Amino acid sequence: MQRYTWHEAGIYRHIRETICLPFLTAKRSSQRSSLLLLFFLLLFFSGAFVATRLLDSTLTSIAGNPTPNTILTTHVYPSEIPKKPLPKIQIPLNCTSGNLTRTCPANYYPKDFFHSQDDRDCPPPATCPDYFRWIHEDLRPWKKTGITRDMVQRARKTANFRLVIVNGRAYMERYGRAFQTRDVFTVWGILQLLRRYPGKIPDLDLMFDCVDWPVVKAVDYSGPNATAPPPLFRYCGDDATLDIVFPDWSFWGWAEINIKPWEGLLEELKEGNKRKRWMDREAYAYWKGNPMVAATRVDLLKCNVSDKQDWGARLYKQDWIKETREGYKQSDLASQCMHRYKIYIEGSAWSVSEKYILACNSLTLLVKPHYYDFFTRSLMPVHHYWPIREDDKCRSIKFAVEWGNSHKQKAQEIGKAASDFIQEDLKMDYVYDYMFHLLSEYAKLMRYKPTIPKRAIEICSEKLACPAIGSQKKFMMESMVKGPTDVRPCNMPPPYDALALHTLLKRKANSISQVELWEKRYWENQTKHN
Repeated sequence: MQRYTWHEAGIYRHIRETICLPFLTAKRSSQRSSLLLLFFLLLFFSGAFVATRLLDSTLTSIAGNPTPNTILTTHVYPSEIPKKPLPKIQIPLNCTSGNLTRTCPANYYPKDFFHSQDDRDCPPPATCPDYFRWIHEDLRPWKKTGITRDMVQRARKTANFRLVIVNGRAYMERYGRAFQTRDVFTVWGILQLLRRYPGKIPDLDLMFDCVDWPVVKAVDYSGPNATAPPPLFRYCGDDATLDIVFPDWSFWGWAEINIKPWEGLLEELKEGNKRKRWMDREAYAYWKGNPMVAATRVDLLKCNVSDKQDWGARLYKQDWIKETREGYKQSDLASQCMHRYKIYIEGSAWSVSEKYILACNSLTLLVKPHYYDFFTRSLMPVHHYWPIREDDKCRSIKFAVEWGNSHKQKAQEIGKAASDFIQEDLKMDYVYDYMFHLLSEYAKLMRYKPTIPKRAIEICSEKLACPAIGSQKKFMMESMVKGPTDVRPCNMPPPYDALALHTLLKRKANSISQVELWEKRYWENQTKHN
């Protein structure tokens, strides 16, 4: 109490000596006015200080802390107001009864969506999977010359359609129907890319061939006086051709044989893997498909089990006509992960079945392929799959099954590595990003401004989905992108340098040679003991 009394006495003395006495002794009215103003200002701030102290004490008591010794209350204010997440934008499908097929909506894509997104404080996108590096290799033939209108026109010779994108809108000129609905679902996939990344796909002009076999032969465009090859998009390529590979139609569904769109099917395959542990699966190699599309598949059937020989394989013919009639009861892909080993073999060219087989957690026995699609060039032998000789399939399959059953842990690891690759690096987000980067890099090579062909018609999701029926309609609706994504595309990895590419190809060849050596020694030992 005495401490506070002396403190108050000090304040009184200070006020009396610094304000009151000078005010009383001031001789001029101007001096008195200044001192009077100073006095009122001091009185005002003192009152404000006391009021604040009283308010803090009252709030503290209300909050349930009536401690009388609390002298100071500290308030912490955020440095800035947290940003609200931007609302998801959806682009509805406009299928009014009077406008099923005629026109596309005028204001189809929100052009300013990504402008606001790019300014947001969000983490940088991840680097794309390694197979994206092959985009640089596929476009290398035009790196020096660029792509001219004449080159594109020369690609028309075998193309099924021409696709032009101008100001974010798509236009198509059809030259001939593709097998089944390959062209329809390929275009559908590109339209979903435009919905996912509106305003981000540059103007471009391309030709697309939906037939299996690549046709742009590298030998025809080699030598000092050679012309640049025509840029032609398709689903697969080989080492002797220059066709540009692009994700196949089945990622959005294969209506004719009831294969669902990839995003939902991938989840089903993941659940299907859980139905039976690898160790509990049938210890044989499984294959089911149509053998009539290629001689190599007919040859594979010789490896089936018989009364005289068991090569460790269980092979089944797929009758699609019967399956269609009976409702596809025996062709559910998620139910076919019941064997420790699954065989992949090409058809007339590459086969879309490869991704379904690799996703099964089984050790994939991959008969030597001649073709590649956009992701398979990153698969490594003895890491993602087990190589099978093309010219001696039965004995090669027999050795693979025997090896796997004798090295169960390693066989499981290879099967899981492939399944993880498909689940993580081939999810639909990356399929769209591959398309995004491929088309963006292709557009950078164009040496002319794309224009809408006279015979082309504008296409959009409404043009394809609204009049569709049956499985086509169902799969389109299931695979439709609802609106722009709030995630930016993954970052493109750099191209291979010559040494890195050589090392990669050498590593693959050495791994295959090592397996063939093991196989040779195995059969030599079998001959000795027999």
